[in-house]
Amino acid sequence: MRATRHRSSHHRQSIPALAALAAAAVAAPVLLTATPADAHPREGRLARELVEEVTARGAYRHLAKFQQIADANGGNRAAGTPGHAASAAYVHDTLKKAGYEVAYQDFDIHEAHTKTERTTVLAGVDGAPRELPTAAFTFTRSTPADGLVAPLAPARVDETPGCTADDYASGTFTGKIALVKRGSCTFVEKQKAAAAAGAIGVIVYNHSGTTPVRGGFSSPAEGIIPSAGISLADGEALAAAAAKGEVKVRLDLDQEHVRKTTRNVIAETRGGRADRVVTVGSHLDSVPEGPGINDNGSGSAGLLEVALKLADEGANKKGKGPANKVRFAWWSAEELGLLGSEHYVAQLSGKQKKDIALYLNFDMIASPNPVQFVYDGDDSDRTGEGAGPAGSAQIEALINGFLDKKHKPHEGSDFDGRSDYGPFIANGIPAGGTFTGAEGVKTAEQARRYGGTAGAPYDPNYHGAGDTLKNLDLKAFDTNLDVIAHAVGTYAQDLSSLGK
Repeated sequence: MRATRHRSSHHRQSIPALAALAAAAVAAPVLLTATPADAHPREGRLARELVEEVTARGAYRHLAKFQQIADANGGNRAAGTPGHAASAAYVHDTLKKAGYEVAYQDFDIHEAHTKTERTTVLAGVDGAPRELPTAAFTFTRSTPADGLVAPLAPARVDETPGCTADDYASGTFTGKIALVKRGSCTFVEKQKAAAAAGAIGVIVYNHSGTTPVRGGFSSPAEGIIPSAGISLADGEALAAAAAKGEVKVRLDLDQEHVRKTTRNVIAETRGGRADRVVTVGSHLDSVPEGPGINDNGSGSAGLLEVALKLADEGANKKGKGPANKVRFAWWSAEELGLLGSEHYVAQLSGKQKKDIALYLNFDMIASPNPVQFVYDGDDSDRTGEGAGPAGSAQIEALINGFLDKKHKPHEGSDFDGRSDYGPFIANGIPAGGTFTGAEGVKTAEQARRYGGTAGAPYDPNYHGAGDTLKNLDLKAFDTNLDVIAHAVGTYAQDLSSLGK
């Protein structure tokens, strides 16, 4: 999210054109018309220069490298795999050459290998015993070798199904398998509530679609009782049958948990005030199912290109660096539950946390059917979670103001905990950033504002093999590169808007 003093016409670059450039990444950049110096009269010099210099053309070469790495390593860049290790080495070595102080931060993760995932209805539903399509939760506890046989006990279905103690009638879940509808709270919270009510296992059924829920936990330690998912239709059928009488099932889950090591990459400018750190992050890992070029090669490439252009501005030269230290981070194991960013924040001392002035997060910024989302730091949308820590509203205002000046439509997005800002917010650090949408569906109104296809996901290839170089919106990518450049350039020099 990513050489010359002149701004290229990267808002109009096509994928084939950029692919050709990526194939010849060592070729000299083409110089095109420069943006006048007074185009951004209210921006500081550094912010203005970075916005001018960071281009989709430059950043695309990093996306092409991530695709190449995935292609050479089984089609993915997942945490704990050679594909991720090669991606981390590419980022590390590129920044080292640019003069940054760069370090790896190693930590342990676990990988789940499911051998058996099966739900068998034994009694209480019309017909002979039958098996239901089942998806074992990642890091579930396994059942005994001969399965877990018990009656089903449906949890109450309300606005927060199976999330709180009052969804489990007192005494009626002990020794049974809880049947819980998906929605509202995390799978961890549902499992904990069911276990606290005495359930010995939990089956979660979907709230939409025709496939089983694919849920999971961050680590094996969170797997308290055997947990799995089934489809909406199967869940509703079981709930209806259980309302009439006892339904007995056998849950068979066998899952092996393997410990591995992965690493974050942390790079920071050599100068700048160490008690006023501007931290910018994106996750570098993909899911195992695909190369993760939008999710989140796009954010990772954007940060890398901005970091390189910041170095070109003298960020690592004595006497020329920004006023405030800028720290870039490429997290691992985000797809396993924000593990890299959580590990990073957890090992900071109280003073080190206080020294972080703000955190900017960029995760999925080139979705093929995009909407320009900006994290809702002041909770002005009044949906989901509340406002971010003090300063988050000002970060949102900075980004919105920049997009307004560019005449780019945008809208708020809740801090829903799905990306790496989570651990920073939890520790009182103001946060903000952008993204362009994941599996959510574009509305008709959004299609009118942003173009694209109403009724289709923002990224139809989310967490799939199709998340490749061929399935990106480079105009959205370019817009968000400018956002990163503007925010980094602004805060590297001036934190006054945050009251610092």
